[in-house]
Amino acid sequence: METIDPRVQEGTSLSDRHINVPGTDPVPLRPDDGRSCRAVNHILSCVGDKWSMQVVMSLSDGSQRFNALRRTIDGISQRMLTRTLRRLERDGLVERTVTPSVPPRVDYALSDLGRSLRVPVLALGSWAVEHQGAIDTARSRFDAENAIEE
Repeated sequence: METIDPRVQEGTSLSDRHINVPGTDPVPLRPDDGRSCRAVNHILSCVGDKWSMQVVMSLSDGSQRFNALRRTIDGISQRMLTRTLRRLERDGLVERTVTPSVPPRVDYALSDLGRSLRVPVLALGSWAVEHQGAIDTARSRFDAENAIEE
């Protein structure tokens, strides 16, 4: 039976430039453990979407009520904000506090776990802003080289 190196995906090969790169593996993942990859993929799909990142950053300055949060996040619908807040609350990143009054007051705030997400979200946002020009150039070059003629 052939043994396959778990670090190599089908159709790719490793070079000496792609291993032992400092700072690329802050959290050791076991490539032989498919559960680790699935867990990471699931969590990233929940917190890495467009709306979740914006909710996390909007709540980073403190708690907000639903409508204030909705006004802060340009383009989000009421339904999408509700779904995003529920998902973040379920994952333990957002806390929902209901104050009994007429009408009831509902505030949303980041939990300790949610506050810990601010640093990587800010880092990713900074990286995106810093490299936006290079990515636009690469996309234009790719599109020009791979134009489909009709």
